[in-house]
Amino acid sequence: MNEIISIKDLKVYFDVKSGFIKDFLSKEKKKVKAVDGLSLDIYKGEIVSLVGESGSGKTTVGKAILKLVEKTDGKILFEGKEIDKKNKKDIKKFRQRAQMIFQDPYQSLNPKNLISDIVSEPLEVNGLISSIKDRDKKVVEALEGAGLTPASEYLSRYPHELSGGQRQRVAIAGSMILNPEFIIADEPVSMLDVSVRSGILKLMLDLKEEKGVSYLFITHDLSLAWAISDRVAIMYLGKILELGDANLIIGACSHPYTKALVSVMPLPKVDKDKKRIILKGETPNPSNIPLGCRFHPRCPIAQDICRKEEPSLKEIADNHFVACHFPS
Repeated sequence: MNEIISIKDLKVYFDVKSGFIKDFLSKEKKKVKAVDGLSLDIYKGEIVSLVGESGSGKTTVGKAILKLVEKTDGKILFEGKEIDKKNKKDIKKFRQRAQMIFQDPYQSLNPKNLISDIVSEPLEVNGLISSIKDRDKKVVEALEGAGLTPASEYLSRYPHELSGGQRQRVAIAGSMILNPEFIIADEPVSMLDVSVRSGILKLMLDLKEEKGVSYLFITHDLSLAWAISDRVAIMYLGKILELGDANLIIGACSHPYTKALVSVMPLPKVDKDKKRIILKGETPNPSNIPLGCRFHPRCPIAQDICRKEEPSLKEIADNHFVACHFPS
């Protein structure tokens, strides 16, 4: 399998603002370590889910890949080539081949624009319109490919005239009109009713099968990740703690954090008396990450080494990676 995206030791830090006087007098500025040394490969034609609690850095990873936020350190390669942000020509070509579906269809669509204008905007921005007829044809194909049929009924509508599911399909049509090879889907169904989610997820899977699209699927819902993904990466405080095949993560995970997430996950045909692991305490502040393993303050099996030495992500079985001193 060939990598479409390779992330090498990615770090994204943000300055903490504490007021002009404090910032001026402070010798060392505090940093929020949103992403703190993350490595991940995504192969062509696969869906990798990045799962974690709110504030774990999932969305920042997606934005860093598309150069929407500046990385502090590390490398991001697209088909083996690092995209230089200073080279506008490279960035333009890259963004034709890599797109993002945002979480909230109520915010990501311009309420003042017609649906036809919203979907055709990527074509106009990239100078890919040869004629009005060509533009309209591509817009219709994109809308119908996203499940909005007949497209003629949607072209002259505004976003407020559509349901949440229809808006998200418009967002998908806008992302797919350039025929990208890689899509970052940031919580694409979290704002939608359960009855609508299955249709959106089926659409994404169909696009994967028909066009070979690769996805980074960002979610806090482990059960959703299991249903849609080839592989799952568990993220906590800016780092991946466990990575492996979706069925392996659900059925034979090794990290205490993953075990806690799986224990409270609703699964069919599972013993009702199954023991649930309820984590104590709160997630540490990303501007003050604990020494050693960053999960140790909440870990039920933490020992002295966990408080002193941070474990690296190691392969403990075929394509199963865990960052833990005592994987089980």
